[in-house]
Amino acid sequence: MRYRHLLHSVLLCALATAPAFADERDERDAHRSWHGTYTKSSYDGISNDLLTAGLGKTGLQNPVAPAFADSLHPTAAELRTVAIHNNYRALTDMSSNGGYGVLYGPNVDLTGNPTLGEGRIAGDEYIAYADRGSGRRNVTMMVQVPASFDPSNPCIVAAPSSGSRGVYGAIASTGEWGLKRGCAVAYTDKGTGNGVHDLHNDTVNLIDGTRTGADAAGTASNFTARVSQAERLAFNSVTPNRFAVKHAHSQLNPEKNWGRDVLESIRFAFFVLNREHGSAHHRRAIRPENTIVIASSVSNGGGASLAAAEQDEDDEDEGLIDAVVVSEPQVQLRRLHGLAIQRGATPVTGIGKGLYDYITLANLYQPCAALAPENAAAPAGFFVVPSFAANRCAALRAKDLLSGDTTAEQAIAAQAILNANGWEPESNILGPSHFGFQVAPAVALTYANAHGRFSVLDNVCGLSFGATTAAGVPTALVPTALAQMFSAGNGVPPSSGINLINNNSRGGPLNEPLSFSPVSGLQDYNAQGAACLRALLTGQGRDARRVRDGVAAVKRSGNLNGKPAIIVHGRADNLVPVNHSSRPYYGVNKLLEGQRSRLHYYEVTHAQHFEAFINPFLVPVAPLLAGYDTRYIPLHVYGIEALNRMYDHLKHGTPLPPSQVVRTLPRGGVPGAAPPITAVNVPPIADSPAAVNRILLEGKTLRVPD
Repeated sequence: MRYRHLLHSVLLCALATAPAFADERDERDAHRSWHGTYTKSSYDGISNDLLTAGLGKTGLQNPVAPAFADSLHPTAAELRTVAIHNNYRALTDMSSNGGYGVLYGPNVDLTGNPTLGEGRIAGDEYIAYADRGSGRRNVTMMVQVPASFDPSNPCIVAAPSSGSRGVYGAIASTGEWGLKRGCAVAYTDKGTGNGVHDLHNDTVNLIDGTRTGADAAGTASNFTARVSQAERLAFNSVTPNRFAVKHAHSQLNPEKNWGRDVLESIRFAFFVLNREHGSAHHRRAIRPENTIVIASSVSNGGGASLAAAEQDEDDEDEGLIDAVVVSEPQVQLRRLHGLAIQRGATPVTGIGKGLYDYITLANLYQPCAALAPENAAAPAGFFVVPSFAANRCAALRAKDLLSGDTTAEQAIAAQAILNANGWEPESNILGPSHFGFQVAPAVALTYANAHGRFSVLDNVCGLSFGATTAAGVPTALVPTALAQMFSAGNGVPPSSGINLINNNSRGGPLNEPLSFSPVSGLQDYNAQGAACLRALLTGQGRDARRVRDGVAAVKRSGNLNGKPAIIVHGRADNLVPVNHSSRPYYGVNKLLEGQRSRLHYYEVTHAQHFEAFINPFLVPVAPLLAGYDTRYIPLHVYGIEALNRMYDHLKHGTPLPPSQVVRTLPRGGVPGAAPPITAVNVPPIADSPAAVNRILLEGKTLRVPD
């Protein structure tokens, strides 16, 4: 691999010159998925460490990331530090009142007590690409081995990144727990991450986050768009200052391989553990048969973990994974097998939709639904603009996609459509702030490109990625933002100064939320673009068939092959609704596996998808999302509990609690100033839940208590 900068204390290990292996399987594993070289960095746990990049519990809590010595030329070590800082803060509520440093965080031990000081963890970090040398996939893998790892009692935790984040994307959730437990942690970015190709300047990221020219990077590029020089120049002349992003534009539909990526990261972990900790006479001292392996993550990483467990049984190295623990998994099922879901006495409609199905519905109807009376008290901060939302309502009504003669009637109808399609009522109030953050538009566009394997040249539905001025006009990205993209980006624009651009806006391309309809000339949050993205699933034609084929390729069976597994999910999740993910997955697994099923499902009230939003002070200025703090508890607490319970189950045979609704208590108080969280707000999962809280499959109906 070609690097401009090496990680701090890097030891470059060339597999081609490695000592002889004890058996042929070692030799095969060494070359099957990570090519050429990997890096090893050692951290003393004082000046720098695996978990906090030397920042400790206090430094991570600081909302201001460490500065770069040269903001235009950050070093790999600096990028790593800021990446850990940002990824940590993106996944958890970092406020003390919300539980950071009290119920969870680097300083909180596995028994839930704040006894670990600043929580720094010494150890070694190994990074490689999962690719056979072509540079086509270049999925980033990383294995962190804490100094407390015990080769006589080995354990591995697989931690695929949440969302579309880079390889450090699961460090605050699964990574923290695994390192504290003394396990090696096997991370993967699952083919997403912060691979950003600047098409104007033709620069790309390397594996360590530094940037160089696409030609100079060659196969060592994290991601280079598959366009010729002539195509790139022609594209730039028409749509200058645009970017290709790995998840959207790799043309590989990466989600279909997420299970394989997790399995590859586990193999890489076994490889480096035996390289470092195997005996001189037995290079495979650490093997699946004597090692506890848990696949665990949140959101997309949770879906990847479930996919890996399903595929593990069919893999040539079957039996790599012993158990699965996931939170709010984004997982899609091929078939429901006649499953029905009933909440209390009410049948649930519109269940089991795939991500692209429900996210394009959200993208279409959420801005109008934001004006429904029941959403008037939505958390403060990033609201939709009422006039833009009213224009969206009118645009939908003009297409006969809504009923109602007034904006209020149309908004009520829009919210009713979402609820009829699987959103729980508890999640409705989150729609305005989610859409204000452009969650649905960003995900819908990314997955349209990914599933359809479209090129960046296609400008799907007239949309592209680029920087914009305050007025929304496309412009060159600030050079420092591009240089620091690896550490600040989340893999799905809007991110790090890159926005969604509506190239079809009347009057010329504009930042999508500010753009004007080419039909009406009104600002309606690009109703035409939202309808186009929806039609790529529901419509006809070659492009729609491409997207539907891509959607079909990412769906899972629900068969975990008898592996013990835990799913925890917040009932109020608006991004990944429980009726499309965890509930149907649990029900289908029970139908398929019957008595063999060892899946347990814990549905948590007053919990939602974005933990970081609970902290009203995302920036150190003023409350940004006041109201999340008074209404919602951190689901992360239950992810930790689930991991502890699963470890005890695997190690000591401790029974796992029955599936149940866990009833929590919101903190209440004044929005933006909720009182400190206590154990009363987050009671433990019950070993023997009351009958009124039990989740049961009766025949083909999953019954979830109200």
